[in-house]
Amino acid sequence: MPPSVPAPSAADPVPARAAAVWAALDPVVAASGPLRVLDVGGGSGNFAVPLARLGHEVTVVDPSADALATLRRRAETAGVGPRVRGVQGDGDQLHQVVPAGDGAEGSYDLALCHSVLEVVDDPATTLGEIARALRPGGTASIAVANRAGAVLARAVGGHPVEALALLEDRDPAGRVGRQPGAARPARRRFAPGDLLALVEAAGLRPGSWRGLSVVADLLDVASGADPDAVRRLELALAGSSPYRDVAAGLHVLATRP
Repeated sequence: MPPSVPAPSAADPVPARAAAVWAALDPVVAASGPLRVLDVGGGSGNFAVPLARLGHEVTVVDPSADALATLRRRAETAGVGPRVRGVQGDGDQLHQVVPAGDGAEGSYDLALCHSVLEVVDDPATTLGEIARALRPGGTASIAVANRAGAVLARAVGGHPVEALALLEDRDPAGRVGRQPGAARPARRRFAPGDLLALVEAAGLRPGSWRGLSVVADLLDVASGADPDAVRRLELALAGSSPYRDVAAGLHVLATRP
């Protein structure tokens, strides 16, 4: 039986593509007492605001002032403004933007790092900063884009050149990874082994990985598919190969020993 999805708000149901993340987080965020949560790259609060509704204290670190302004408005509208704090900065500089005096070093119960490692300069440095911010026994929730899923999506979308480039971990112009001096870094995709190796190198102990948006991104909104049925299907497929292997994203919970 797949796990159930916690609904952060009846008025704001869990999107199907995020169902597996919320299901994995449910045992963590349902623990007794409010948690201190660090959301790195949390932007406008897609996770921060629902977590604050559940009674947790959330600090969002994001480089975008516009996203943080949206976060503040959403938090106030949801009535959780006092429980949500926005800090402008980068994940690889957590020790600077959230100083130790604010309880950053080893004091967070839960850290989120969703769709961040694809674009940062150095994923290992960012994960290391996140690991140091967690208390012993704290949990990190890490979600990244899946290379296999991106290859398949490009291929079925009629873009074989892009699909092959992604398969070979380069962009269509032949560049591999982030380019020195480039205005924007190439967006990384990860294989499960890549993700788990990064997590372990940061000093975290990963659990089992799962697939994110195995089918949700493939279903057009106009398809008429029942959203609850799609969420249930996502949960059923998220932890099972071969389905999870070609999901759009990968997710793992990891613990600081």
